[in-house]
Amino acid sequence: MIQPKTQQDIETLRHAGEILAGVLTALKEASVAGVSSVDLENLTRKLIAEAGAVPAFLGYTPHGADRPFPAALCFSVNDAVVHGIPNETPYILKEGDFVVLDTGLSYNGRIVDSAITIVVGGEDKTDEKGRKLLESSRKSLEAAIFACENWKKDFPQGIKTGDIGHAIEETFSYYKKTYGFNMAEYLGGHGVGFSVHEDPFIPNFGKAGQGPVLVPGTVIAIEPIVNEKSEKIYLDKDGYTIRTKDGKKSVHFEHTIVITEEGAEVLTVNR
Repeated sequence: MIQPKTQQDIETLRHAGEILAGVLTALKEASVAGVSSVDLENLTRKLIAEAGAVPAFLGYTPHGADRPFPAALCFSVNDAVVHGIPNETPYILKEGDFVVLDTGLSYNGRIVDSAITIVVGGEDKTDEKGRKLLESSRKSLEAAIFACENWKKDFPQGIKTGDIGHAIEETFSYYKKTYGFNMAEYLGGHGVGFSVHEDPFIPNFGKAGQGPVLVPGTVIAIEPIVNEKSEKIYLDKDGYTIRTKDGKKSVHFEHTIVITEEGAEVLTVNR
C-alpha cells in the first residue's frame, strides 16, 4: 500500500536528503587507494551522527534476512551488485576498483536513500566500456527522473510505475544493444520515507500505462542497477552481499524523489 507523505514530511525529507548528499560527497572524496572499507563505514556513521541523524541501514532487517544489517554503509566492489558489508571483511581500495557507495539515514523519523558508483582514482582509471557502464546507469536514472518531472504533461492521468520502468528501459536499450550490458535481475527501486523499503516496487523495465499510480506526495527511490554482462546474480554466504554470477562488474546510481502536484523533486541533492 502506497503511503503519500504530507508537506511537513516532505520538508523533513528534503533536509534529510541534503544531509545524505553531503555524506555521499564526503565518502566519494575519501574513497582513495589504500583506504579501508572499515574507515568508510566509520566515516559514514560519524557524518550522519554529526548531522543529528541516524543510519537507516544499521540494524535494519529486510524481509527474508536472517539477521539485521551490521553497517550504516552498503559497500559493493566490482562484482558485488548491492548490500556489501564494509565492516566484517575489511577491503582495501585499489586504483581502478568500481565501488558502489549506498547509504540511507533517518532524520526526525523520515528516511532517504541514495547511492553513487565511483572508480577509485577517477574514471580515467578504467576503459571506455567501463565509463559507458557508469553512464548507462546515470542516464537511465536521469530518464526516470525526467519522466516523473514531466508527468503532468506526458501522463495526465497520473504517472505509474510502468511509466518509470519504461523510461529506464527505453534509455538503457542503447547500452544493452551496443555494449551487452544488462539490468540486474529481480532488483529495482522502492518506496521510502517512513521505512527503508515501502510500496511500490519500481522496476527497471516496464510497459507505459501499467502499475499503480504515484499520486502527489509519493516518495520513491529509483535505482537502475546495471551489470557489465549477464543479468544473473546470487546471494553471497554473508547473507547480504549480492554478486554477479559471471564475476563481471555492476554499478548503480540512486536518488530519492517525491512526486509533486506539478512534477517531481529530487530530494537527495546538495542545495
